[in-house]
Amino acid sequence: MATEGVKKKKLNIVQKMFVAVILGILVGIGCIFFRNTIGQDSELWSSIYQLLFVDISSPKGVSGIGLFYIVSQLFMHMLQVSIVPLVLVSLALSISDIAQPEKLGRLAIRTLITFLGFYVVAAAIAGTISYLVAQSGGFNVILPDDVVTETTSVDAYNPLSVIVSIVPDNMISAMSSNNSVLAVCFLGIVIGICMSRLGEKVEPLKKVFVSIDAIIQMFVNFVLDKLGPVCIFCMITRSLAVYGTDYLRPAAVWIATTMILCTVLAFTLYPLLIFIFTRLNPFKFAKKIAKVALFGAATQSSAATLPLNMKTCKDELGVSEDVASFVLPTGVTIHMNGTTTMQIIAVTFIGTAAGIEMAPALIATAALIAITVAMGTPPIPAAGATLVSVVMLGAGLNTPLCYVGYSLVLALNYVPGMAVMPMNVVDDAAASVIVSHKEGTLDKDVYNS
Repeated sequence: MATEGVKKKKLNIVQKMFVAVILGILVGIGCIFFRNTIGQDSELWSSIYQLLFVDISSPKGVSGIGLFYIVSQLFMHMLQVSIVPLVLVSLALSISDIAQPEKLGRLAIRTLITFLGFYVVAAAIAGTISYLVAQSGGFNVILPDDVVTETTSVDAYNPLSVIVSIVPDNMISAMSSNNSVLAVCFLGIVIGICMSRLGEKVEPLKKVFVSIDAIIQMFVNFVLDKLGPVCIFCMITRSLAVYGTDYLRPAAVWIATTMILCTVLAFTLYPLLIFIFTRLNPFKFAKKIAKVALFGAATQSSAATLPLNMKTCKDELGVSEDVASFVLPTGVTIHMNGTTTMQIIAVTFIGTAAGIEMAPALIATAALIAITVAMGTPPIPAAGATLVSVVMLGAGLNTPLCYVGYSLVLALNYVPGMAVMPMNVVDDAAASVIVSHKEGTLDKDVYNS
């Protein structure tokens, strides 16, 4: 028959996550309605709560089963177990690839300085905006009385102490905890630089790192694709059944803040920086790069957008072949301002919604971690949102309520991603224009055409 060879079309990971979120919200709200109908203190609801939702690690969960809680915790643990090797290996390989001795010239130095400058500016703006949104109450959640005791506050400390913690005094202990992310990033950078300088001497080690990276990516892909939808459903359902619908409003504020800020920055910050450093017409850049941004939003892949970005930079913005061939592929690897911006806003939302006071020093710490993590973000589905947990744990946000906010960030990341990815590709194009101008190879006639 004609239909025998037709295969049933499978849902992709984004569609599966979307279905899981919708079902989780519907079932969670259904649980709230059912609880309010029969009474929270009724024997039936108590049995359902003990069977599905109770935290089995708490005193009131000693005799409970907590199926949804167990599934949620196993899912979070499977993501967390990959954090240290993921950051270490990805960052080491990224640095070793761009730090080849023959490339470490003036062009590479200017490129890296430009990338770092863009990171700092974007992170400063994202931190400021997220702090203002938090202070205005946009991320606030009215927590039930019985879970208020789960909130915490981060002890006051001098932000400069972060500098000391970057360099670990023990390599093994630094890699044994997810709370020492900056130290792991430092080790990854050092290993990457050393591998690039030693060349063939460490080629066996590099092959091992490549193999480990492949294993981690396969594991994370499996967790997100095969287990993620079911686990996200359980996490969303439990979050609503236990904590109510109050988390949905601040989650919507996180999405709106991320999308608006990333879109505004993509079409104002980078044209402005081009004007400041090159005195070229910023509107020319914004107009010509718009199609690249739209393509990035549609594909949600900086790698897929690279050919169009490369063509636009060379043929319409006047960037030289040498600069475009180095800056843009390098940017795809380590330059992700949109990801950093999203992570800073997400962590501020997670902490504030969990009842933690997100002071400027704490947001600055999260921003520093987000910059470093973005440099080693691997090209796997939902990598930026998955690594929000790295920034979260590095900033000391590890209460049960923090994981509720993180589950929403992980489940709903596709929508803000439509604004995050354009920022990731536009910043690379802006960097290539500035670097090409500094190198004296920018064709201004083509740029102004």
